[in-house]
Amino acid sequence: MMGRRSLGRRFRWLWAAYAVSTAGTWLAFDAFPLIAIRVLHSGTTEVSLLAAAGLAVAAVVAVPLGPWVEFRRKRPVMVAMDLLRFTALLSVPAAFALGRLGFAQLVVVSVVVGAADIAFTSAAGACLKALVRPEDRLVANGRFESTTWTATVLGPPLGGAAIGLFGPVMTVVANAVSYLLSAVAIRAIGGKEPRPARTGAPTRLRAGDLLDGWRHILADSALRPLFFNTVLVSGLIMATMPSLAVLMLGPLGFSPWQYGLAFAVPCLGGLLGSRLASPLVERFGRHRVMLTAGALRACWSLGPAFIGPGTGGLVLVMAVEFGLITCMGVFNPVFATYRLDRTPTDRVARTLSAWSITSKLTVAALTALWGLLAAVTGPRTAIAIAGLLLMTTPLLLPRRERTSRHEPEPAPSHSA
Repeated sequence: MMGRRSLGRRFRWLWAAYAVSTAGTWLAFDAFPLIAIRVLHSGTTEVSLLAAAGLAVAAVVAVPLGPWVEFRRKRPVMVAMDLLRFTALLSVPAAFALGRLGFAQLVVVSVVVGAADIAFTSAAGACLKALVRPEDRLVANGRFESTTWTATVLGPPLGGAAIGLFGPVMTVVANAVSYLLSAVAIRAIGGKEPRPARTGAPTRLRAGDLLDGWRHILADSALRPLFFNTVLVSGLIMATMPSLAVLMLGPLGFSPWQYGLAFAVPCLGGLLGSRLASPLVERFGRHRVMLTAGALRACWSLGPAFIGPGTGGLVLVMAVEFGLITCMGVFNPVFATYRLDRTPTDRVARTLSAWSITSKLTVAALTALWGLLAAVTGPRTAIAIAGLLLMTTPLLLPRRERTSRHEPEPAPSHSA
């Protein structure tokens, strides 16, 4: 099977780094809001500020990091970002042990970790493109996607149990250690990595470099609609999560464990979808699969506006989320591979950085906007409006199949 073939020792170390850091992130899911609430006794406004400010400020801080990463060896950058995240996160339990932990420190750490996440992701994309052959990239991205959804299923329940036993600060320690282990795995990749050269230009960072990622995206006839599609879809889905939480935990009377179950079990759909991505592309071709899965993932988010109390409501949420996440599990690795193939090697870091920055800023802005909308119209109406808008996003998907300007499109096969 395509998904089982070996991609080599060096890829396995990269995959191990991704797996351990992803597991740590989901184990410590919501640790900072819990620390703010339970340790610092912060109110709703402060907790919302912690989430929104950390996301938005980190994205702004990361703007110069894309071109900075582009012209440096990627693996040392990844190790540096892992060590930076390890140090920043470890400062939280250290300050707690000394009795000096404050809300401002949580915000600063959130910003530092968020900006380092963006730099690491952009470097990791370039590293993957260098390590894996073009025909193997979909398999590699499928393995990353399945790892993400596995961690999403297992991490929050285990993290919740750990928080109950040891408190939220200890899950931050576990997350910090995961970044240290990730750095060790990246170092183990080995081999020599050539320093990227800037042909015919000075080696110092230029002002124009800051916008090169966005320039490449907007100039590419296939990436441009995908850019707007993926940014809007992720922004609208995330924007409704607080409203859905208020609706389920408030008027509908679901308990916290039921709310957690409603979103943990459907993540198995992401694992299923990521396993199906490669066989589907092999059978039907990359563009058709990306277009179909991209359209289908926009058809589910209106469902939560109609949930009711009791078992029926819980089953409806789980069914809707399972369908949405399964489609995302298929779409995400296919899309990530397509984006890599259409991006020149010397622009991968800037392109991925620009994409990530825009996505994070959009999520922050739409989350704040939908919070106001829910306050005016009610959470159910706000969810319905987002669902209707999401149903228009397939119009932004590229209709025609466009062969990459940098590497050939793999031909579809009819052997499943």
